[in-house]
Amino acid sequence: MKNDIEQVAIRAARAAGRIHLQRLSRIHVSRKTSEIDLVTEADNESEAAVIDIIQRAFPTHAILAEESGPSNHTSAHRWIIDPLDGTTNYAHAFPAFCVSIAYEYKGRVEFGVVFDALHKECFVACRGKGAFLNGKRIRVSRTATLSSALVGTGFPYDRRERRRFYLCFWEEFMMRTQGIRRTGSAALDLGNVACGRLDGFWEFGLKAWDVAAGSLIVQEAGGRVTNMDGTPLDLGAGEILVSNGLIHDEMLDVLRVARPEAERRHNEMLKAQARQAKQA
Repeated sequence: MKNDIEQVAIRAARAAGRIHLQRLSRIHVSRKTSEIDLVTEADNESEAAVIDIIQRAFPTHAILAEESGPSNHTSAHRWIIDPLDGTTNYAHAFPAFCVSIAYEYKGRVEFGVVFDALHKECFVACRGKGAFLNGKRIRVSRTATLSSALVGTGFPYDRRERRRFYLCFWEEFMMRTQGIRRTGSAALDLGNVACGRLDGFWEFGLKAWDVAAGSLIVQEAGGRVTNMDGTPLDLGAGEILVSNGLIHDEMLDVLRVARPEAERRHNEMLKAQARQAKQA
């Protein structure tokens, strides 16, 4: 069964990747919920291709996909799919996007694949068997302190309304690390932590399909994945912290220190907006 899961997941990921590359020269963009929440034909076409491959192989399995949502039936087996992570990048032909597919059994992710077709990089992990990039085993970095670390992050779709909240965390990490990178694809960021290109990553507002596969890949590469309060990762919590393990506690401390100030700044912004609305 595990071999079948792996083969189907990788076949589905590569089918999505082919669509990404085929559509890249003729992108059609529409908006889902806001000016910055985009969807392309490649999102929909690649999701349909992934679901078709999975359903042909496992017709009784449940599916949770970004564009079409949850399937109508329930099962102990569930596939969690982001057909095109990094849609805004893709819409601008910026080279940071991928497909992410995870297989979950009884609420625990057992297999994950993140495929970057443009750069021909395929991250794979099966629980208990390690993590691999293009067939070669990968490990997280050995960076021992946050001051020596390169970390990644991203900003949710409500960033215009909560900009001061999110920027407060950015400022704290900016002052305590060697640098911060913002690629626009959480699944790729997790792959980069897994293979040691990044030492850590945090982000608010992510969905299960953004992190299900990547979180297992990081864990199997020897890293640590939690909620932002240090509790075990809840795919629905929307607050993820990922690291090589060595700097995890330091990152938790930064998040704890920054949160009160972040909330204060956000509340001040809301009050200022309310005053402006009254004066208008």
